[in-house]
Amino acid sequence: MLAISSDARFHTPTYFFLSVLSTADIGFTSTTVPNMVWDIHTQSRNISHAGCLVQLSLYVHFECLECIILGVMAYDRFVAICHPLHHQIIMNPGLCGRLLLGSICISLLDSQLYSLMMSQLIFCSQVWKSITSFVTPPQLLSLASGDIFTDNLIIYFIVAIVGGFPVSGIFNSYTKIVFSVLRISSKAGMSKAFCTSGSHLSVVGLFYGTAMGVYLSLADSHSPPKQAVASVMYTMVVPMLNPFIYSLRNQDIKRVFQKFLSRTFSLNCYVYN
Repeated sequence: MLAISSDARFHTPTYFFLSVLSTADIGFTSTTVPNMVWDIHTQSRNISHAGCLVQLSLYVHFECLECIILGVMAYDRFVAICHPLHHQIIMNPGLCGRLLLGSICISLLDSQLYSLMMSQLIFCSQVWKSITSFVTPPQLLSLASGDIFTDNLIIYFIVAIVGGFPVSGIFNSYTKIVFSVLRISSKAGMSKAFCTSGSHLSVVGLFYGTAMGVYLSLADSHSPPKQAVASVMYTMVVPMLNPFIYSLRNQDIKRVFQKFLSRTFSLNCYVYN
């Protein structure tokens, strides 16, 4: 984020959405990791009802935001590769702002729907003590008392809508990108097009792959180790890897970041001297 904001060459739609993705990663990890670390330090698993709902709301909000932004970034890649001369015109600041605002509004609505639904669930006191600092809708539903069939249907419907549309957009965008790239006669141009899309596809694969692992492992209540590994991968490892994937595969970002670090180091040396 510092590298992108410090250089005017990166003030483009592609890097704008990359900064939004980084912000979502920061919010996603900040929602769960501090509580995890505190629980490990204190050996305590307790979380209040209000704290659980707040954490769940923020968790779902940033999860949904990242999901939608990945779909928006796929559309941006499609425009940049298939319509390079019109990229700046199509992805103008007004459209980028509306896409970001729409993503935030949908994420907020999704998180509030989950919070409202989970607030209606009933938990016995003994079951509530087993809830950890990492809470997800499937986990809470599995611990709730009473009939949860309707709640399960609602969750599946929300996941199908919120997750299905970005996935469909990503698949459609990259299908058109592949057909467009295959028509490029230059091998250098073809390699560059695939290279610029490789980072985004890596992040998409990591995010959706670990998300499926989390929800599938949480459905298996008899496998706590699998739940722990999947949760750590989803909430800590993937957000940590995203900046490395985009930075290590992008020579421009590496050069600007090195220049930024050298300038900061020189300033610190001057101040201390």
